[in-house]
Amino acid sequence: MTARPRPVLATGRMASPLLFRTTLCLLMTGAAWVPARAEEALAMIEAPALDIADLHAQPVSLVVTQPAGEPSTAAPAVAEAAYGPPAPDNGRPAKRDLRTFSEQVGAVKWEVGGIAAYMTVINVKKMTEVGTRGFHFQNEGWFGKSTLNLGVDKLAHAFNTYAISDILYARLRRKTDAPSAAVTAAVLASGLQIYSEFFDAVKKSSGFSVQDVAFNTAGAALSALRNSVPGMRDKLDFRLLFIPNSDIYTFMGGEHYEQERFLLALQLSGFEAFKHTPLRFVELHAGYYGKDFSGPDRDAGKIPQRKPFIGIGLNLQELLFPHPRSRAAKIGRGALDYFQVPYTAVHID
Repeated sequence: MTARPRPVLATGRMASPLLFRTTLCLLMTGAAWVPARAEEALAMIEAPALDIADLHAQPVSLVVTQPAGEPSTAAPAVAEAAYGPPAPDNGRPAKRDLRTFSEQVGAVKWEVGGIAAYMTVINVKKMTEVGTRGFHFQNEGWFGKSTLNLGVDKLAHAFNTYAISDILYARLRRKTDAPSAAVTAAVLASGLQIYSEFFDAVKKSSGFSVQDVAFNTAGAALSALRNSVPGMRDKLDFRLLFIPNSDIYTFMGGEHYEQERFLLALQLSGFEAFKHTPLRFVELHAGYYGKDFSGPDRDAGKIPQRKPFIGIGLNLQELLFPHPRSRAAKIGRGALDYFQVPYTAVHID
């Protein structure tokens, strides 16, 4: 029996997927509601100081009087002015009118810088392990059976960019109501991923992948669409489902990608017709995963399998966190926007 050729291994992708996605999870579930302490402190510093003499001043009274010659129909209305500077709504600084792209970028410069620094560290570490060469391209293919990971890695690129875009959008929404914030976040997320791809372009084990860039762009575009169309966030999620294996979790390689399933979840609770019915606990799923494409599977003669699927699942957000108020509940509901809990859905390949 003639052995089938094995695809060339490309190991120069994003290092430590578990660490990267755990970091994204923490940022995604907290970015939208964790108080911006630095901003609040700055607002307090810039607020006008209250003179101690004001504490002894008489409160200002506003008296409404009737015009001369007309009988009074009500007692004078009196409103007392509160001491001290006005407090921001909900304890947060007032939102700014950030209309231009450059103003919005400036509002999240530290967030962008932090993500870029993280990408730099993990890519430089990988470069020291695998070595470098001149800038070069690598054609990784799309979803063909001859590709290394059957396209699962491409969906991973889309998901990572989608998540980064959502993080930046959540931070922007704390600072501005500008309609263009979703597009700005998507552009920045795509730019950060291209920055990371340039590291791959000089690694011996990989190269600059046009396919990766295409799926990075697709993930960012989905985030921008979901955050721009009214009501779409309540209806559609892009999620990652991990299926435990014999090692529970495999950190790298084909075995790692075999554990990943990416899906779109349509939540019936987002539709007015189902909001107050039992169907609000139902989701419709469509997704993709691969099977039998890891190195050991190919060496054993197994044929790689591409697996599109559809299914129905439980809406855990509505079941567990319908009206989140505590910090833990908000984190839980936010995480379920991006991660599908195993064994809470029925999928048909």
